[in-house]
Amino acid sequence: MKKIVLILVCTLVIHMISAQEGFKLGIQGGLPFNDFNDEVGVVVGADAGYMFALNEMVDLGVSAGYIHGFSEKFKTGTAQLNLPSVQFLPLTASVRIWTSNSFSLGGKIGYALGISEAYTGGLYYRPLIGYLMSAKTEVNISYTGIQLENKTWSTVTLGVQYTFDSGRSIGR
Repeated sequence: MKKIVLILVCTLVIHMISAQEGFKLGIQGGLPFNDFNDEVGVVVGADAGYMFALNEMVDLGVSAGYIHGFSEKFKTGTAQLNLPSVQFLPLTASVRIWTSNSFSLGGKIGYALGISEAYTGGLYYRPLIGYLMSAKTEVNISYTGIQLENKTWSTVTLGVQYTFDSGRSIGR
């Protein structure tokens, strides 16, 4: 099942790259807290998505991404415990509300497939605040949550997003 979903996501991304209007690529890095604070040290992620402008203030879209939590390594006495890394593949719907030409509030909601064996996945949500540094480059800060069976994946990340949208002017 995971292979089929991965093939569908890759096909969608290739299709979006060929269209390029509204196509966005982003990377982010951050720190976990709460349930995963002792298991994961650092989190990195990447996403690709396509946004449709409904009007001057609201964008809607879809995205797919990859999240990788690098495991902590603990040393107790003479034994070292190597915990496995944690990976997810989020598939989401996105919304952005532009409060000005440079600032936006937004979020993503969907399902995160668990790629690592320990977690099957769960409800994914990611509210964010973005600032346009140029017509195509944005920095953002976000919270990522994934509701798993008996834990919640919680991270705070700082990211950069690049837009391959040639039809928009500066600030939108």
